[in-house]
Amino acid sequence: MVPVSSFCLVKLLLTKGRLTHCLLTERKTFKCLTTTFLCAGPSTACLSTLGSSIGKKNILIMGPPGAGKTTVGRIIGHKLGLPVIDVDDDILEKAWDMTVAEKLSKVGGEQFLEEEGRALLNFTISGSVISLTGSNPIHSRSMEHVKQNGIAVYLDVCTEDIIERLERMKVDRIVGQGPDVSMRDILRYRQQFYKKWYDTRVLCGAGDTPDEIADKVLEAVKRYQDSESETFVSTRGSNTGKTFFSDVIVEGLAPDGGLYVPLNGLPKLTSSECQRLVDMSFPERAQVLLERCIHPADVPSAHLLEIVERAYGENFACSRIAPVRHLMHNQYVLELFHGPTASFKDLSLQLMPQLFAYCIPQTCNYLVLVATSGDTGSAVLEGFNNLSDIDKQRISVLAFFPEKGISSIQKMQMTRYVEGNVKAVGVNSDFDFCQRAIKKMFTNAELTGFLAVEYGTALTTANSINWARLLPQVVYHSSAYFDLVSQGVLAFGDPIDVCIPTGNFGNVLAAVYAKRMGIPIRKLICASNQNHILTDFLRTGEYDLNGRRLLMSASPSIDILKSSNLERYLYLISNGDWQLVRDLYSQLERQNLFRVPGSLLERIQQDFLAGWCSEEECLATIQSVHSAAGYILDPHTAVAKVVADRLQDGTCPVVIASTAHYAKFAPAVLKALKFKEVTANPLHQLELLRSLGSLPSVHNTLLESLKEEDKQKHKVCEADHNALIHQVETFIQDKFMKVW
Repeated sequence: MVPVSSFCLVKLLLTKGRLTHCLLTERKTFKCLTTTFLCAGPSTACLSTLGSSIGKKNILIMGPPGAGKTTVGRIIGHKLGLPVIDVDDDILEKAWDMTVAEKLSKVGGEQFLEEEGRALLNFTISGSVISLTGSNPIHSRSMEHVKQNGIAVYLDVCTEDIIERLERMKVDRIVGQGPDVSMRDILRYRQQFYKKWYDTRVLCGAGDTPDEIADKVLEAVKRYQDSESETFVSTRGSNTGKTFFSDVIVEGLAPDGGLYVPLNGLPKLTSSECQRLVDMSFPERAQVLLERCIHPADVPSAHLLEIVERAYGENFACSRIAPVRHLMHNQYVLELFHGPTASFKDLSLQLMPQLFAYCIPQTCNYLVLVATSGDTGSAVLEGFNNLSDIDKQRISVLAFFPEKGISSIQKMQMTRYVEGNVKAVGVNSDFDFCQRAIKKMFTNAELTGFLAVEYGTALTTANSINWARLLPQVVYHSSAYFDLVSQGVLAFGDPIDVCIPTGNFGNVLAAVYAKRMGIPIRKLICASNQNHILTDFLRTGEYDLNGRRLLMSASPSIDILKSSNLERYLYLISNGDWQLVRDLYSQLERQNLFRVPGSLLERIQQDFLAGWCSEEECLATIQSVHSAAGYILDPHTAVAKVVADRLQDGTCPVVIASTAHYAKFAPAVLKALKFKEVTANPLHQLELLRSLGSLPSVHNTLLESLKEEDKQKHKVCEADHNALIHQVETFIQDKFMKVW
C-alpha cells in the first residue's frame, strides 16, 4: 500500500473532484532537443532546422556489419552540414596505426573488443554524425559514454541481405568470424546488443537505397526529438492541453465521456517495411509495430522490448503466440486463445498492465475498474495479478460481471482470485448495466474526489475503451496477414478478408486500424449473434436500442447492445468530425437511437459487410466443422464461420478470428457435438472434450487453473448503481491506506 505524497494530494484536490483527467500523469522525463517540426519530410528548410537543433548532440548510426552505416552516415552529414566520423577509419585505425583487420588478427576477438571500447571511451565530440562499428554495442561502458551525448539510430537490415553483402564484399574483419562460426550465428548473437542501446529504429527494406535509408534516419531522429508531436484527442472534441500516450493509458476515458484516439491517426507502413515483418516472430512484429505507435518519450524502446518479451513468452501455450491455421476451403482460423486465460483478451492484457505500471507516476494508488461480458474479466485479473509485488501494492483491479450471463468456466476463472490485488464481483444484471455503472463512476466528481482525498486513489479502466487495450489487437491482425504470406498462402500485397465475432466493436476496430496502417485487408466482416444491433447498424446506418432486450446466447462475450468502440470508428470514418460524434451519442443518451448521414453510411459499407447467426446455426456449425475437419470451434468462432460462409465471395482468403478456446464454453460445445449426458462439473466436461482427440488440443493452462480452484464463494450484488459504488469503496478500504 503506497502512501500519497502531499504534492500528489494537492494535485488531486485541484481537480475539483474530477480525478480521471488529472491522474497525476506526469510524462516520463524526456529531454526535447528542439521545438515541434512543422514540415512533413526532409525538405531543405526542415533539414536546416534539424541540423541546427542537433546542437551538441551526435547522431549515432548503429547496426550490424554490412548495414551501410558508413555510407548512410556520410549522406546524413552532407544533408545536415555536420561533421562525419567513421569509428573504424577515423578513430580506431588512427589510434592503433594499423588497419582494423590487422588489429583483430594480432590481438584476437576478446582483446579487440576491449581495446575498441577503450578507444571509444577516450573519444569525445559533439554535433556530429558518428558511424559506429558493428561491434561497438557489445562494449557497455563505451556505449554508455557515447550515448550520454548521442541519439542512437539502429539500421535494422534483414539478415539475409547482410550475409549476401558481406560475402560480396569479402569482409574479413568481423569479431568472431572464423571457419567454424557461421555469419548467421554472429549476427543473431549481436542483435541483443543493438536492441539494448538504440533510441530509434529504421527498418530497412531489401530494395532501399542509401539515400532512402538516410531519409528514414532523418525522419526517425525528427520524431525522436519532437516529444510533443504525438498527442491524443477525445472523440467528442473537448480537449484541453496536450494528452500523450502515458496520459491516455492511465485516464482511460476522456473527461467529456468520449474515447481517446491519436490526433494524427496511426502511422502508415511502407511496402518494404511490411515485407520485413513477414519473416519475423510475433514478439518481433509486436515490437516494431508498437514502437511506431508509442512515442519513445512515453516508453523508450529498450523498456518496450522488456515489456513485449514478458507479455509474449512462455505464458502462451503456443510459441507462435497467435498462429494461423487452415480450416477449410479458403478459410483460415486466427487462433487467439493460447494465452493463460484461453481468450483473445490475453493478447492485450498480458501487455497492457505492464505498460500501465511503467507509465503511471509512483506516488499514487490506482484502482482499475472493469465491466466484463466474460473473457475480459479473467484476462484483466490474470494480467494485473502478474505484476511485480511493488506494482501490486499500488495497482488493484475490481471486475464486475453479469452473474447469470457468462459460462461456468468463465466464472470459475474470475472468482478463483480470493487474495492479492484483484477481485471479481457478480451483478444480477447484464453486461450493459455493468458497463454503464462504471462509466457513471468515472464521471461522478463527488465519488472520484472522495477516493482521491481519503485514499489517494485514482480510478481507471482496462476495458477496450482504454487505448492501450486496443493497440495490441492491431498487432495480431497484422501478424495474421504476414503469417499467410510466410506460409505461401498468398503473395505479398494480395488482399484478405477478415471475419470477426464482435459485440463491443473493439476487435474488429483493431482490424480497421491495421488496414489503415497498410495491411491489405479488403473487407471487414462483422459477425453478430442474436443480439445483432451492430449488424443492423452497419446495414442501415441506424443504431436503435428501443425495444431491444439483451438475449442470453451460447456466445456470451458478444451479448452486448451498447458497443463502446463504435464511437472510435465513427470518429475515424467521419475524418475526425467530433461534433457529429458528440451529437450522435447525445441522441443515443436522450432517445436510445441515432442515425448517421447517408454519405457516411456509404463510407462505412465500403469497409464492412455484416451478418448475424442464430443459436441453432451456431451449434450446427460447431458440429459440421468438427465432422468435416476434426476441428472444434468455440461458439463465438462458430458465429463468425456462419457469417463468413454467407457473405464472403471466395475470391480471396478469409481469416476468421477465433476469440476463445472451445473449452471455456464446454456445455454448449458438448451439446453441439451431440453428447447425450453432460455432467455439470466443468473439469469432467473438459475431460470429455479431451477424449475426442480433436484440434485444437485441450488448453492445459486452463485445465490446471480449474483443478486449483478452491470453490470459494464470490460476492454478488444487485443491479443498483449505489451497490456497485459500495463494492468499490469497500475494496479500496481493504487495499489502500487512508491519506490521513
